[in-house]
Amino acid sequence: MNETLLFSETQKFKQWWIWLLLLGLNGTTLFGIYQQLFLDQQFGNKPLSDVSLIITGIFISIITIIFLLFKLETHIKEDGIYVRFFPIHISFRFYTWESISKLEVREYKPVSEFGGWGIRGFGKNRALNISGNIGLQLEFKDGKKLLIGTTKSDELSDVIHRMNKIAR
Repeated sequence: MNETLLFSETQKFKQWWIWLLLLGLNGTTLFGIYQQLFLDQQFGNKPLSDVSLIITGIFISIITIIFLLFKLETHIKEDGIYVRFFPIHISFRFYTWESISKLEVREYKPVSEFGGWGIRGFGKNRALNISGNIGLQLEFKDGKKLLIGTTKSDELSDVIHRMNKIAR
């Protein structure tokens, strides 16, 4: 990763509904823990045991922390494309220009094509995306495909065009 950086993007989950859901789950669980452990009142019609309620709170907190840590990083350099979906991928995945047969920035349908956002797809057609519906489609010489989501489609297209790498 010592080549000149031509394009860089870092995306995080920013969808309001995800954070509203996680905030609601965390708030409800914390309120339940407070009510049941500190006020000595049952939480709900069929309350969990104290231990189960604490384990649930820990589990929901861990999920929230994971969502805070998730980020999709894309770097384009003179030698190829580097991408990672942290914390799933600790190190960057590197794709050389020579391994790519076709490259294009395109609109896609996250749910119908890949089943949503995140690390998606199986076999020869995969996607790494956080939000939106525009991505960099890589088609490799071995027939596999990888779509990398982007929120900087114009800047990405400009870099790819300048490098003369688009849709070949």
